[in-house]
Amino acid sequence: MLELRNISVTVPAENGDADILKNISLTLEDKKFVVVTGPNGGGKTTLAKVIMGLLTPSAGQIFYNGQDITALSIAQRAKLGISYGFQQPPRFKGMKVSDLLRIAAGRFLTHEEACSYLTKVGLCARDYLDRDVDTSLSGGEVKRIEIATVLAKNADLMIYDEPEAGIDLWSFARLTETFQELHDQQQKTILIISHQERIIRLADEIILVANGQVQERGPVEKIYPMILNDTVAGCNRLEVEGKC
Repeated sequence: MLELRNISVTVPAENGDADILKNISLTLEDKKFVVVTGPNGGGKTTLAKVIMGLLTPSAGQIFYNGQDITALSIAQRAKLGISYGFQQPPRFKGMKVSDLLRIAAGRFLTHEEACSYLTKVGLCARDYLDRDVDTSLSGGEVKRIEIATVLAKNADLMIYDEPEAGIDLWSFARLTETFQELHDQQQKTILIISHQERIIRLADEIILVANGQVQERGPVEKIYPMILNDTVAGCNRLEVEGKC
């Protein structure tokens, strides 16, 4: 179980300090599929990075399976079973896709196993296993390869920051099927930041984050209609009412 207690993130800004996250407290139950959504700039990615240890909170504590992990490094959190898919994945010149998958898995992968992870994200394995993860790959290709490494890691808590970004329609359809499979298996805790309706509708629970705070949370049938109703001419009502 993941628990956030009174998490705040404050950063320096031109006109004084800016509060990116404001006293957020959350508990995520094991083996649930949770989607965090909300307007751009609301704090969603910052929240995910705090959980993974990419950012240090200005205040508050993070507990994972009862252990205080607030001061733990990224590597230490990964060893505990937390994985992260970046919105803009890094590239690794001189490293082949097959090697990256094996490093993520932490063990030797057979050719068939490595192929299966790439297939799940809509890539033809024979075209990619021996390619370098460098600038020869498009942004969408690197994105899908990174998602494949998160799957290979097989962590108990998988965090994905906008996995749909930069992915074509056909690959997105395959990726959605993979997320559906993960949801149906109910063996992992999945936390996804997304604006995509098809991903949002897979969720057991939606968390709406805006203005650095949790505005709403609940099942899809309750929160998704609320999101649609709160959208005014393409701008979230939370922003329209004096904050846009």
